[in-house]
Amino acid sequence: MKIHLDLDCYFVSAERTRYPFLKGKNVVVAKGSDKRIFSNQKKQGVMLGDTGAFNSVLEFKNSYDAADIIGAWKKEFLDDKGQIHGIVIAKSYECKPYGIKTGTPLREAINMCPNLYILPSDHLFYQELSQRLKAFLELKIPVLEQYSIDEFFGDLGGWIKDEDTLEFITNLRDEIYERFDLPITIGASKSKWIAKLLTDRIKPFGVFALKEEDVLDYTKDIDINEFAGIGRAISKKLESYHIKTLGQLRQAPSLLSAYGKTGRELYHRICGTDNERVIPYSNRKGIGISRNFKAILQRDEIHRRVMILARYLSYTITKLRLNPTTFYFKIRYEYGVKNAQSITVNRLFNEHFLIELAQSMIQQLDIHPDFKIHYIAISASNFADSHNLKTFCLMEYDKDVKFAALNEKLLKVRDKYGVDIVRYGRECSQISKN
Repeated sequence: MKIHLDLDCYFVSAERTRYPFLKGKNVVVAKGSDKRIFSNQKKQGVMLGDTGAFNSVLEFKNSYDAADIIGAWKKEFLDDKGQIHGIVIAKSYECKPYGIKTGTPLREAINMCPNLYILPSDHLFYQELSQRLKAFLELKIPVLEQYSIDEFFGDLGGWIKDEDTLEFITNLRDEIYERFDLPITIGASKSKWIAKLLTDRIKPFGVFALKEEDVLDYTKDIDINEFAGIGRAISKKLESYHIKTLGQLRQAPSLLSAYGKTGRELYHRICGTDNERVIPYSNRKGIGISRNFKAILQRDEIHRRVMILARYLSYTITKLRLNPTTFYFKIRYEYGVKNAQSITVNRLFNEHFLIELAQSMIQQLDIHPDFKIHYIAISASNFADSHNLKTFCLMEYDKDVKFAALNEKLLKVRDKYGVDIVRYGRECSQISKN
């Protein structure tokens, strides 16, 4: 059988491992604008290893300590005018009766829930704890795939008999809680995606093994929107055909086959016949960096921040020995207006190239110069390697080789002293308090 392991309200649970007094309390983890990356303050970025498909590989250490954890949120989310900023990114089960959801503005959450404990997010800690758990799981499960920071797939085939699966995952759940103080839910099925469906339904701290012959009956009345892979577009189309449950959808395979290979794969998933493998490691498809911040009108400051983000992304790309050839840039203005564009350039990667490209592309995207900007994103993909050969631009190649060699020297210095030890003069020309 294949299993899906899903940590229960992970960010809150992770915080409770180091602050046990929070157990049973109304707790939210909140996130706001990143004030560190754009500042001159000393900060320490940490490179993480294989963190899963959706996880960052570069995180910052938090500056607050255990002694002031209760009041730390005020430093992060309370401005000099007394306004509360930030949003909830995780909440304890105790908060659910009060209507707090992921994405709820922090100022609203405080009014909705009495005696609320607020913690600033500490993604570096969450990633490191997740990696320790992964190392433990690799000793228990022969084939393990990290799907996200708080989710794993495992394949027990040839290791645990089907009839012993429930006992195995029950013991595993209890051992994880005993060793890591982390509550986790585990579902098991012949299909990895049915197993994932199970964990969503039996949380928290649940275990369930669904026999192959019971899949269709168990899932027939489940809402289609609960199944991973059915997004808004597909859901809207199915709604127009009055398809509301997985059982109804299985009776109408043509509705999914219209989406080609993706639709056919999705149909097999909802039937539990996908037989998709648990993949212990897959090559990274892309990497990026993005930041929200208080809306800014000054374009000099925007371009300074673009340079900083490009520098951090360049460090990460160089550290991972990647050579991306497709780059994606996005800005979002105040009140929701946004603009984005991708570009493919077959160049030998180097920091100088990325910074110049980022500055140029953001300038092109900025078609509303009188609007304030509050979000910038830069990402890279389409990596050149032995399986994806590229012919690099000959006109720029000699120059790129020199800058790539400089990248390697910068990497050694930054590995030793931090990413900010070598910066550009333009980065220091204007420092915003935002």
